[in-house]
Amino acid sequence: MKLHDVAIIGATGLVGRTMVRVLMERKFPVNRLVLMASERSAGKELDFNGTGIPVQTLSPDNFRHIEFALFSAGAMVSKEYAPLAVRSGAVVIDNSSAFRMEDDVPLVVPEVNRRQIFKNKGIIANPNCSTIQLVVTLKPLHDRFKIKRAVVSTYQAVSGAGQTGMDQLREELANRTPAAMKFQHRIAFNALPHIDIFFDDGYSKEEHKIINETSKILGERIKLTATCVRVPTQGGHGESVNIEFDKKSSVDAVREVLRSAPGIVVQDEPKSGVYPMPITAEGKDEVFVGRIRKDESVSSGVNLWIVADNVRKGAATNAVQIAEALALGK
Repeated sequence: MKLHDVAIIGATGLVGRTMVRVLMERKFPVNRLVLMASERSAGKELDFNGTGIPVQTLSPDNFRHIEFALFSAGAMVSKEYAPLAVRSGAVVIDNSSAFRMEDDVPLVVPEVNRRQIFKNKGIIANPNCSTIQLVVTLKPLHDRFKIKRAVVSTYQAVSGAGQTGMDQLREELANRTPAAMKFQHRIAFNALPHIDIFFDDGYSKEEHKIINETSKILGERIKLTATCVRVPTQGGHGESVNIEFDKKSSVDAVREVLRSAPGIVVQDEPKSGVYPMPITAEGKDEVFVGRIRKDESVSSGVNLWIVADNVRKGAATNAVQIAEALALGK
């Protein structure tokens, strides 16, 4: 098996550290691993298969001979350094929002639009974490029943806002004043219908991301609306999704389609307390779907509850899966 030189940019962040862990867990064929971050993280070491790998300061010179560059250091860093990595010969898999909606950049979830990986011009974009778990679920249902309209309400964990968001929740739960306020209001024992900035239409940037990215990934614009809410859970995003279909459907048929779909685990025995929960999805790479029930208000529709680990499948694992496809060439 050919071994590959891999770089992780933003290696000491929450997603970057998870990328390192996922590479190990999935036994990605790494020849050389280069870890890059800001100057304040330079010299730190991260374990990779029992060896301490020192973190280097992000520099164009460090992209030499790199085949896959996994970026998770924010949009500004990606816009500056991703083109430099490409010019050095690397394929960039970018976890930021920098390139997602550019026409010549594939926006990829391998279970959904794997073929787009091989249409890249040097950069492949990782979708928003909430979009990933949504499209993994919507795609097989759309193929079978044709989605007429979908309404999405998210319940997003503080880990989606990075380490600072997690720290704020922990400090507030301990009745201490956080060193830094990631959220505009207290998050402990609260829920904030506010993720990212708001636009003049009343929607947040996060809501626009879900709407626009879903259409790009599915290859057609479907009628979809979203409300995104930050909740005081540590990891694992939840989504309540109402779907109206064009074609006739049944709960049993929907459940069977989902059970057969790649990357999905159906947990749907609510009377026995079996349904997806953030606390049980944390640390896993699958998308969990449950609470599957008919929407009695329309002729053909269902309600679903979807949960996935937003740091893993919603970011790190999805990026590594893209790299795996490139390494295999299929």
